[in-house]
Amino acid sequence: MTPFERVYLDHQATTPMDSRVLDAMEPWLRERHGNAASRSHVFGWEAGKAVEAARAVLAAGVGGRAREIVFTSGATESNNLALLGCARARKDKGMHLVSARTEHKSVLEPLEALEKEGFAITWLEVDGEGRLDPAHLKAALRPETILVSLMHANNEVGTLHPIREVGFLCKEHGVIFHCDAAQSFAKEPIDVEADGIDLLSASSHKIHGPKGLGFLWVRSRPQVSLEPLMFGGGHERGMRPGTLDVPGIVGMAKALEIAHEDREAEQDSIRKLRGALQALLIPAGGCTLNGPPTPRLAGNLNLSFEHVDGEALLASLEGIAASTGSACTSADLAPSHVLLAMGKSPAMARGSIRFSLGRGNTLAEIEWVAERVLEEVRRLRELSPLHKMATENS
Repeated sequence: MTPFERVYLDHQATTPMDSRVLDAMEPWLRERHGNAASRSHVFGWEAGKAVEAARAVLAAGVGGRAREIVFTSGATESNNLALLGCARARKDKGMHLVSARTEHKSVLEPLEALEKEGFAITWLEVDGEGRLDPAHLKAALRPETILVSLMHANNEVGTLHPIREVGFLCKEHGVIFHCDAAQSFAKEPIDVEADGIDLLSASSHKIHGPKGLGFLWVRSRPQVSLEPLMFGGGHERGMRPGTLDVPGIVGMAKALEIAHEDREAEQDSIRKLRGALQALLIPAGGCTLNGPPTPRLAGNLNLSFEHVDGEALLASLEGIAASTGSACTSADLAPSHVLLAMGKSPAMARGSIRFSLGRGNTLAEIEWVAERVLEEVRRLRELSPLHKMATENS
């Protein structure tokens, strides 16, 4: 088997920039350095045209209109703007919000901040595979509910929520629906009109684009009002001030165009590699899949290994990039809040590893990674008192 020095299986944390994206950005990093807000000279006009062309591409990617795209630094900022901005703008209509325990921290923490401001939050539970029952959402809606925030694809276990059903319920009850699509944008079909979405967050670096760039799609018909989080300059229709990152914006649009060239074939190829890795790791025994077999993000494989600490396993897999959960919480040694919400024990949650496959991975890499993982799982179990006790009592 061919050895590898390094294998990258952490595409849900971030993706390598596609070389074609860098090529598209390069002129805007060198000679085309105008500010898109400068309206008095050709440098500004060129930058402005490039931004508006990219805005149209990105809006079309979710079935929206160009003027509905608000550029941000990424999905974390977009989530904060959507939740804080919408809740504060609509509080005269009600102060009840609904979300789920398995959301990303960039949704959970703004909602917790709003709770301190007097808003009431209903936290929806999920089943053992991280799935949300729309009936539970329907039961949670009240006359004073103003906003529902639910992700499309879970960042840890890859579970896909039924966003179209969620959107229908929200429309039926006159509630704004915010969807964090950081993990699904450009990978899964999204149509903000058909799905009944009012606010949608996306990030460039999850789709082989540059880091530090994302957008919030904000419905304009009817207009969803937001209170800005920052002030100064009136950029982005007053919703997000600051000089636009023209190279990054051009790069994100190019990354989306590349992703859409052959999306279904690429995602199917990634899905097959994920299946191969899962099948190769089953011989480890005590290996549990976290999340549903389907519907699931193509590249996500989250496994718990009985009597193995996930952090210890990762540390032993030198040269293999994977994670024990969200990249935003990788410094936190507490068990995954997502897995705990799914009913997993703290021990099983600590024993979880997220392999996230993507563009560029090969079967040879997958076979080598599986061999290394099996070796280390066996070694760590030999050192585990719990495993020794379980073996002796079996």
